[in-house]
Amino acid sequence: MTDLGRAAASGATRGGVIALVGGLGAGKTHWTKGMVAALGCHAEVTSPTFSLVHEYRGGCLTVFHFDFYRLESAAEVIALGWDEYLDAGGLTIVEWADKFPEVLPQDAIWLRLSVEPDASRLVTRLA
Repeated sequence: MTDLGRAAASGATRGGVIALVGGLGAGKTHWTKGMVAALGCHAEVTSPTFSLVHEYRGGCLTVFHFDFYRLESAAEVIALGWDEYLDAGGLTIVEWADKFPEVLPQDAIWLRLSVEPDASRLVTRLA
């Protein structure tokens, strides 16, 4: 999954939002690890499940890595400073984005990550 994140980095844009959807263990954080590494940041990428957001600086784009899993409402997302992050000019990656799709911009790129029956991982772009 990390390699798929690396491959997707060529399409990363300043101010872009990538919405990741998929069950536990689908590879959302590993995909993000690949993306962050390919953008030139050498920080250790970990799941922001408990901290809710991690910032990765030092690459060609700052990456804001959110996890909506433990949030209960869109108001909680907004209270994290969501709008300020979107306006900061980095790349925003959101795990469990389908919990609050109403806060994501219309031009967000939606990706579904899944585990196939043979245990391989699949990334599908959603319309």
